[in-house]
Amino acid sequence: MHPLANAIAPLLDHIGGTAVPADQRQPGDVVLYWEGAPAVAVRLPGEELTSALDRIIRAVETELGGHLPDLPRPDKQRAVRLLEERGAFTMRKSVETVAKALGVSRFTVYNYLNRDQTDRN
Repeated sequence: MHPLANAIAPLLDHIGGTAVPADQRQPGDVVLYWEGAPAVAVRLPGEELTSALDRIIRAVETELGGHLPDLPRPDKQRAVRLLEERGAFTMRKSVETVAKALGVSRFTVYNYLNRDQTDRN
């Protein structure tokens, strides 16, 4: 594999992409060039993995330093606040998706949201 593939590996791991040899590229892959020649193709994850909500959830996990289900309760509550601030709950079926990502029930997510609203008033 081309050295460029090694250089971008951490980024690809973060976004769920993979590097493939340029000569094995498929339609939809992004070709990266090195000194004017195709060096590596980047295969991005399917649409279901790259939804806006999934990207927001991944960003919050990165910010909080761990996978949401593994976080202690106060950090899960903070995650819900951060997700709300970033507009996550304006999306269709977002509460269900966030609950699944946190490893809690929808009821718990609603409680975190309501608690945050009560704290602000």
